[in-house]
Amino acid sequence: MQVEMLRFDGRAWSQPFPSLGSDRTLVIVFGAPGYLSDAEPIRELVNAFPSSHIVGCSSSGEILGETISDGSLAVAVTRFDHTDLRLAASPVTAGTSFRAGHDLAGRLAGSGLAAVLVLSEGLDVNGTDLVNGLNELLPGVIITGGLAGDGDRFRETWTLVDGKPVSGFVTGIGFYGDQVHVGHGSKGGWDRFGPERLVTRSRGNVLYELDGEPALELYKSYLGELASGLPATGLLFPLAVRAGPNDEKHLVRTILAVDEDAKSVVFAGDVPEGHRAQLMQANFDRLVGGAETAAELALPAGVSGPYLTIAISCVGRRLVLGERTEDELEAVCHVLPEGNHQVGFYSYGEISPYAEGTCDLHNQTMTLTVVAERA
Repeated sequence: MQVEMLRFDGRAWSQPFPSLGSDRTLVIVFGAPGYLSDAEPIRELVNAFPSSHIVGCSSSGEILGETISDGSLAVAVTRFDHTDLRLAASPVTAGTSFRAGHDLAGRLAGSGLAAVLVLSEGLDVNGTDLVNGLNELLPGVIITGGLAGDGDRFRETWTLVDGKPVSGFVTGIGFYGDQVHVGHGSKGGWDRFGPERLVTRSRGNVLYELDGEPALELYKSYLGELASGLPATGLLFPLAVRAGPNDEKHLVRTILAVDEDAKSVVFAGDVPEGHRAQLMQANFDRLVGGAETAAELALPAGVSGPYLTIAISCVGRRLVLGERTEDELEAVCHVLPEGNHQVGFYSYGEISPYAEGTCDLHNQTMTLTVVAERA
């Protein structure tokens, strides 16, 4: 297994394209939303790897190693020695997300499937339905990934389909064989505050009422002067959702949109009626510590490098961390061993098992996927 990293800074590529093209080569691209309408650098990359599998999506910040940038393309080119790859894509909307996940899983299911990396449209999608569709057909398969980003703008996102950036699709790359090792870890670091409230009215990922009160009005009361910046400022106050008072599993939900007329809030994943929800706020040190813990969980025990690490962190974390954002990237690289190559993006949602088992949609986490081949 060989890994090479490169970046397009908006003007030129950081180095010539490596000679690693093959049918066992994976090219991962994370880039600014603007490449949806100006895709020439992506075309150059696709033309350089005609026989390879190319996946990618738009971001709210591109990760390469320990650095983050905007307006760029961050690329990892990985040629596997023993691992076969298969690429699939399906159209997706919020109303068809379960079917899209199910269809994608059906296209990738097959003998030797060990793991799937999923990159999805980030706005017109219900992430909970998407992962439920994937889980139904792929029990026992490691599924990780994320929802494409668009900074704090919430206007447009893209994924790569047939080498072109397009909106409205979910894509997946399957890893096949018994020599590929895929580790995963996902952690947050936010503090819950205020009362835990009952979800009294919701539909899928649209929250209408908490404790019988309009959800949007409740959010505005907590945000105060920040309320005028919704939905972007809502990223600073995600929801922790759990099924009941004795359930230790909290899933975090972050805002995608608000509806002033309905006084509702749209989240990246479901907020089911009857569940309990509690607001969260940032703790700088715990956010960085969460990234470090995610790396410890994803650490590929007993497998020597090189390693390809796909780091997917929520845009809300970046907005909170500000100039300290690279601290969480450095924390991950500090934990992972020599021979690690890190590429990633800031997202509208992260996909990973909570700890083990089937995958979940997460928000406001650092989610890591570490890929290596056994000798």
